[in-house]
Amino acid sequence: MIRNRPTVAAALLLAALTALLGVLLHGNARGSGLLAGYAGAWALFAAAVAVLRRVPGRSVVPLLVAGAIAVTATGLTAAPVTSTDSYRYAWDGRVQASGVSPYDHAPDDPALAGLRDEWLFPDAETCARSETDLAPLDAGSCTRINRPAVHTIYPPTAEVWFLLVHALSPDGVRHKALQTSAALLALAVTGLLVVITRRRGDSWRTALWAWCPAVPVEAVNNAHVDVLAVLLSVAALAVVARHRVAGGVLLGLAVATKMLPALLVPGALSGARRPHTVLAVLVPVAATVGALYLPYVLLSRGSVLGYLSGYAQEEGYDDAGAGGRYALLRLVLPDAWAAPAVALVMTAVALTVWWRGDPERPWRGALATTGTAFLLLTPGYSWYSLLVVALVALDGRWEWLSVALAGATAYLAVPLVGHWAATAAYGVAAAAICAGWWTRRPDRPGLPRPRLRDEPAAHTTETRHHA
Repeated sequence: MIRNRPTVAAALLLAALTALLGVLLHGNARGSGLLAGYAGAWALFAAAVAVLRRVPGRSVVPLLVAGAIAVTATGLTAAPVTSTDSYRYAWDGRVQASGVSPYDHAPDDPALAGLRDEWLFPDAETCARSETDLAPLDAGSCTRINRPAVHTIYPPTAEVWFLLVHALSPDGVRHKALQTSAALLALAVTGLLVVITRRRGDSWRTALWAWCPAVPVEAVNNAHVDVLAVLLSVAALAVVARHRVAGGVLLGLAVATKMLPALLVPGALSGARRPHTVLAVLVPVAATVGALYLPYVLLSRGSVLGYLSGYAQEEGYDDAGAGGRYALLRLVLPDAWAAPAVALVMTAVALTVWWRGDPERPWRGALATTGTAFLLLTPGYSWYSLLVVALVALDGRWEWLSVALAGATAYLAVPLVGHWAATAAYGVAAAAICAGWWTRRPDRPGLPRPRLRDEPAAHTTETRHHA
């Protein structure tokens, strides 16, 4: 009975986490109530993972998978609560199915009026009585699609995914098609993580993704396409050490889904010092991205980059003083220095990861580059950090989850109390990561450094003896 107590405790914490997430999402919580409830969900998540580490080994994976299914399913209990991005996904899929490039027309373009329905483009009465989540159009009409006057921003792998979901979905399912598809992707990430971590004997780490509140909220309920990028990224890092070309192709697919996985490239190159080894990854990445963009370039009259430059300006990445980006750097540097400082620091981190990273654990360097980018740029959208959550599950350095929590705080708290909340949240995250680094310092100068993958092994008598 004593041996089963951690299992029972973990199950009870999971039940509480599932119930709380269900109440938050199905109850359509807003404002301070959503922020407080989400913080509570993260606390239950942390407690459940801590208890899972004491669960007997044979019970870990069954409990982990059952919990993953329950937590993931809560995201299906309501229409998207905190984001309207999935409505753009549905529209892009519909536009492509009609034979039109999604990069050529904004949703408000009269040329596509024939594709409109009452779900994405509600009637005038609904538009008049609604106060939130609907973007106004001409003549009193409106749409659920955000930024309806601009072209799509999503790369080609994402657009293919939107088309595929549209083509396979029955009529009238509305938001459920994208949510259900996203739930399957999230569970696929869980399955892949179980395979990877089980080989190393640390299956509990998968719970850092599978039970994380960000997964049902951002990956499933809001159906963000980032979860597809996460699946491709985890697959790429899992194989790149042994199969560099395959890893490069998978990483190229991930980059062509959301761009953010480009930050993983230095990690994928960890310890690869020979030119042909580096090119074996970089060439497939570039070729895959180019091959995916090419059909859209040929079919589109406009730019396939869509609203990318406008988005960068809107978010304040081109002008540090315009918003909440570069928040930590702006505490110590003039605004004009923020962007150059990011370029300098990221170059140094990327080169360090590439040159000194462990080729057997490419996710460690990938987490360093991605997490550092988040701390420097302080993005305001919480779903971006789904990639960080998956990398933490691979690597086990749980303190980096504070970056994901900071992103959620920035997204939910800034509209309530102002940009100082994001600055404080990312500051706490930076402190947690520094504390984690300090406690994990490898003060073992007598141990040999990890062998680089393309270095020959030293066949000494001592090596053969220990083998």
